[in-house]
Amino acid sequence: MRTPRTATTAAVAVAALALALGGCSSSGGKSSEDKGSGSPSGGKGVNTPRLKIAMVTHSGEGDTFWDIVQSGAKQAAAKDNVDFLYSASKEGQQQAQLVQAAIDQKVDGIVVTLAKPEAVKDVIKKAVAAGIPVVTINSGADFSKEVGALGHIGQDEGVAGEAVGDELDKRGRKKALCVIHEQGNVSLEQRCAGVKKTFQGSVENLNVDGTNTPASTSSIEAKLQSAKDIDSVVTLGAPMAAAAAKAKGDANSSAEIDTFDLNAAVIKQFKAKEIGFAVDQQPYLQGYLAIDELWLNKTNGDVIGGGRPVLTGPAIVTEKDVPTLEKYTARGTR
Repeated sequence: MRTPRTATTAAVAVAALALALGGCSSSGGKSSEDKGSGSPSGGKGVNTPRLKIAMVTHSGEGDTFWDIVQSGAKQAAAKDNVDFLYSASKEGQQQAQLVQAAIDQKVDGIVVTLAKPEAVKDVIKKAVAAGIPVVTINSGADFSKEVGALGHIGQDEGVAGEAVGDELDKRGRKKALCVIHEQGNVSLEQRCAGVKKTFQGSVENLNVDGTNTPASTSSIEAKLQSAKDIDSVVTLGAPMAAAAAKAKGDANSSAEIDTFDLNAAVIKQFKAKEIGFAVDQQPYLQGYLAIDELWLNKTNGDVIGGGRPVLTGPAIVTEKDVPTLEKYTARGTR
């Protein structure tokens, strides 16, 4: 593993119902932690007052990345005596409604992503004005301070993209296809822009619908068939790597598949030599640190990193790292 240098009333009612029923709750505390034997930390939970913390992300259906984020958040919640509530929508307006629902529930803290900052920044400012501390994670680091968050936890997306460009150069690649699986997501756009900044070859972006795998696979296949000189496909999420690998086979292409993020499926693809390298931003750490920061802020007035972004990546992972990472991806923490 190599770490690169640098890094409405009715609407709200519906959103509240989604938060209560569509999300998940982790009961926290010692009894909950004792059940979490598959997690990396252990020991007794704290005896501080019980808190309720909501996490609202931009996840689409079937994105395993957010399962890993939740895994970290749940473990920290168990340790910190926190009632953890999770909800998500890939639509910015609906994500804003879910944040409003959390405000209405008078939660003690909110963790939120800023993939579509224009849609959610006003309601986040409303939460802060109501005295609810906010931590942003994963996306939209440039907007975190503007909305009044305590800080941001994640990787610098531009730096991560630049690391990919450098790695493609080392591998002698000449033309890359950067697959954006959620149009309008500022973080994904920053990744591709970073690749273009350092890659000495050419980069073409391709927008696909990440929630529709068959359609995404077909779009990638069509591009590989029409542009035979593409020698690298960069996907921006682990689930899309499998779609790209299938598209490569169907198009009879020799392009290398490289991806952002890890999961158990990516490890299997490494072992099958279907992937050249991956960019790890440690999503478990993003979830864990966000809950921990809100707990520390509530109980001790702490602000991790003094309010500056706390980087969890990027790191370049190759097949050489599989023996170390395989057991962690199998349990859903990497």
